[in-house]
Amino acid sequence: MDEPRRGATALELKHLRCLVAIVDTGSFTDAGIELGMSQAAVSRNLLALEKILGTRLLHRTSRTITPTTVGVQALARARILLTGAEELVTEATTGHSRLHIGHAWSAFGRHTTEFQRRWQQSHPETELRLIRHNSSTGGLAEGLCDLAVIRVSLDLKPWSHALVGHEHRYVALASDDPWARRRGIHMGEIPGRTLAIDRKTGTTTLDLWPEDRRPAAEYTHDIDDWLAAIATGRCVGITPQATAAQYRRDGITYRPLRDTDPVPVHLIWRRHDPHPATHAAVALAIDLYRENRRAPADSDT
Repeated sequence: MDEPRRGATALELKHLRCLVAIVDTGSFTDAGIELGMSQAAVSRNLLALEKILGTRLLHRTSRTITPTTVGVQALARARILLTGAEELVTEATTGHSRLHIGHAWSAFGRHTTEFQRRWQQSHPETELRLIRHNSSTGGLAEGLCDLAVIRVSLDLKPWSHALVGHEHRYVALASDDPWARRRGIHMGEIPGRTLAIDRKTGTTTLDLWPEDRRPAAEYTHDIDDWLAAIATGRCVGITPQATAAQYRRDGITYRPLRDTDPVPVHLIWRRHDPHPATHAAVALAIDLYRENRRAPADSDT
């Protein structure tokens, strides 16, 4: 094992806590009081840290203690590492007191706020966090959430899943586009335009049209890139109603798309060790979609 690796192994959180406490309190004595250890122990831990790093971290006089140039860098890194350690302990000890729901573009769309409100009322013991992640599984495969809202065409076999509802499709277009003055757009009209498509997390593919009637496509990387391409007027987009509800932007207008099937909305989660609140979240989402089942409004929502 080389020397840097041995030093990293020897580094302990108590070394970092002592460095931070000395700088924050301004003295070894006060740092010891804050950490519940003797002044001598604080001094030993600082010396151990300086030995591991191979450099002095603090300028010490009879009246002041200030970080050296390297000490400033070490102090900043120490704060990050200590915060990370505290978050790790919190996540482990709180267990299932938080429910993370991931999504790629738009959570539950127009139902998102009501979902959050009802969840808080019915399950105050479980904090709800919505996480946007630009992946086809909304961050579930990456371990970032407990459940994920999925609208893309995805192989659901690896996951437990539930269909919670459907959403009508809308056309997104520049607000000065001639189509923006209309009440709706027909599916057969789209091939005459260039279509913005997000192949990674979007719900629209060219397979929606016969092979000889497909529109030209411009491929984008995420929702922001997709909206930017549409705002220029060079593209139009097709998206579920959730996007229209959660991404109202200046320069973008949404109109209902006629003659097309709605988009299914699923919740997916890991088959093994699901969060205890999983089925409560699924039931709430199903209720909200059922309550608000209606035809798309002829407006730019």
